[in-house]
Amino acid sequence: MAEICTFCSGQIEDGICGDCGKASAGKSLLSTVGDVNLNNGQDSESEPSYTVNTGITNRFTASSRRGITSLLTYPLARTAKGTRRMMQRVTGSSTKRRNALGGGLVSLPPMPSLDPLNLLMKKLEIPAHRKVCPNSPAHCYEKSEVNLPVEQRHPVLVSLNKGFCGNCGTPYDYNPALKAGDIVMEKYEVKGPIAFGGMGWIYLAFDKILSRWVVLKGLLNAKDEESAAAAVAERQYLAAVKHSKIVGIYDFVSHGKEGYIVMEYVGGRTLHSIRKERGPLPVEEAISYIMGILPAFSYLHDQGYVYCDMKPENIMLEGDDVKLVDLGAMRKINDIDGAIYGTMGFMAPELCDGNALANPSEVSDLYTLGRTLAQLIMEFSMRKHEFELPTPVEQPILSEYESLYRFLLRATHPIPDERFQSAQEMQDQLFGVLREIVSVKEKPIFFESLVFTSDNLIDTNDNEGLIKPLARILPTIKINPSDKAASDLIRWSTIGDIEKKIEGFLGLISKHSKSSEVKMRLAESYILNKNISEGLIIINQMEAENIFDWRISWLKGLAFLQNENGLEAIKSFENTYFEMPGELAPKLALAFSHEMAGQLDRATYFYELVSKVEPNLVATCFGLSRCLAKNDLLIESVAALKLVPKTHTMHLPSLTILTRTLLNDTSKLDANLLNLSSEALQEVLIDGTAENYSLGAELLYKTVEILNKIPQGTKVLGYDVNAKSLCLGAETLFRKAARIAKSKDEATYYIDQANSVRPITNF
Repeated sequence: MAEICTFCSGQIEDGICGDCGKASAGKSLLSTVGDVNLNNGQDSESEPSYTVNTGITNRFTASSRRGITSLLTYPLARTAKGTRRMMQRVTGSSTKRRNALGGGLVSLPPMPSLDPLNLLMKKLEIPAHRKVCPNSPAHCYEKSEVNLPVEQRHPVLVSLNKGFCGNCGTPYDYNPALKAGDIVMEKYEVKGPIAFGGMGWIYLAFDKILSRWVVLKGLLNAKDEESAAAAVAERQYLAAVKHSKIVGIYDFVSHGKEGYIVMEYVGGRTLHSIRKERGPLPVEEAISYIMGILPAFSYLHDQGYVYCDMKPENIMLEGDDVKLVDLGAMRKINDIDGAIYGTMGFMAPELCDGNALANPSEVSDLYTLGRTLAQLIMEFSMRKHEFELPTPVEQPILSEYESLYRFLLRATHPIPDERFQSAQEMQDQLFGVLREIVSVKEKPIFFESLVFTSDNLIDTNDNEGLIKPLARILPTIKINPSDKAASDLIRWSTIGDIEKKIEGFLGLISKHSKSSEVKMRLAESYILNKNISEGLIIINQMEAENIFDWRISWLKGLAFLQNENGLEAIKSFENTYFEMPGELAPKLALAFSHEMAGQLDRATYFYELVSKVEPNLVATCFGLSRCLAKNDLLIESVAALKLVPKTHTMHLPSLTILTRTLLNDTSKLDANLLNLSSEALQEVLIDGTAENYSLGAELLYKTVEILNKIPQGTKVLGYDVNAKSLCLGAETLFRKAARIAKSKDEATYYIDQANSVRPITNF
């Protein structure tokens, strides 16, 4: 006879349960008092919920990915005196995103309202792993586990819905206390059970006074002291919880010896049921649901509560919005006495490693949200990956959406200090990830970053910035308006002379000695002025004050980039990307760094990604063109330059470079490319500079070399495609350039060029 798992009643194979993944306990502790139960042929759809710790040790390994990226690992853990939440955190989150599903980026069909009566259970069955002796595991356990901590003992299961525990003799009753037709408090007419949750039976009822459907939630087992305490605590908490994205609480009532919470009826479906029916959800849809529920977590955390037991079963989709349901595991932050409820595979590792001092926190809540998102979009074993994500090799979707993978890595990081520290921070980054995914699939969605400015490639005469990756071209971190030095910083930041700017920031250091913003601006200015050693001194001071300030990795990357050390810059900007997976600036910085390091494929990946999301970051278009040209992809290189928006100041320079790119290798010129170059120069020549006239002349003259490739009747810059017409056109443009040349020597050069290309005159 096959051995039965004492944790979930699954079948043991090779010493491991095939359902929950726990090791064999040696023998079953199922009660043997009869064989009667209420069987409706339905199994639980969720992993088992459990109280306190599981005793499972950490099994974290750095997740890796291959394919479109190099090896990807967690950044090195940072050692600090205290937690990240104790230190000043810099997240850049200052403006709340729209709370509508999808943040206005995607449209999801509303969930039609369901007939409440269709939710009634046809047969009443309690999942086997939910029927636990009320005294277990604290006072009821196998003799061989007497010396184990409570959190490491296997719960003793019972086989009946009502009876006595075969191990310790404690009476229990798992039968529904209410039946159809019962009237509670002369007001609520019970229709029957609709579910069996972590805290007991849940009933559908009709409020005869107010003519509305309600839900009654009862206590799991009257003899279970922890469940009773949790139910009482839930009543206290829920009375104060009022939020549009959290199920409403109407009343607290009793019927006989049992107490019930009267809750709002939410006429939708849980994400668990939707996920079970459809399989893994599209990433845009799943992200939208998590973004939709994050405001509820912001509210709870602001009120001093943690939810604890987030999973797809506890998010209800109703109409065009989501709601958080089942607050039974909720508790106060830093409550050292309350029991810890959670679900295997979703619960944060620090709450499962046997640490008696561990308490649920905001970041452990956010961990469960990350795990929930992962479960919604992927098919993977929660027991195999209980505390880690699958690799991109196992789940190609993680290779396809790298920023989403980075988001999940941070959200579910094994170390609490490395995770998102607030629901708002998490939502801001998830919004950026969703915007990126939608933009790549459809078209660019313009949205101003809360954290970074646009890039600094705005000077049409900045020839150096067009042809190579430069630190000064990267976006700048925005000034935090809440910093006391903000107004002074804004004034000094507008000064163009960087020496004077440094002088001004040095003066602000004494005035605002505690301002990290001032130190950051000073370090940045030192670096961009090539005083890198002075900049690093300031960066080290910032790191000593707050090791978790993400701006440190950005500034270090900037210093390495300024020093033309692309490989080291990559390492620093990778850390920034980990912290801010929804921001585009770290991706552009990585593109610069990879290009500088000669890693053109990786640089091309980041340039292309950013250009599809925000083409107004025109440095990406020029960088992408450079990388493609170096790989002899001429047509693609030209196409990258055409991504520069016509309204941008760098549009005309992009057309100039486009033409020069084509003229660099006339062997590849054909009719289509020639037409493309001609159209670009027609627009450039409106500007009427000597350089542009000269470029036009060069195009006409080089067209003579490929006359055999050009169809009859074609015109280039308005000139017929024949040797005489093209040479006359080139001469004309060179003479126009000479007339507006900036110097006599320049004019002489253009005249010489005009004379050299003019066709021979026959007398």
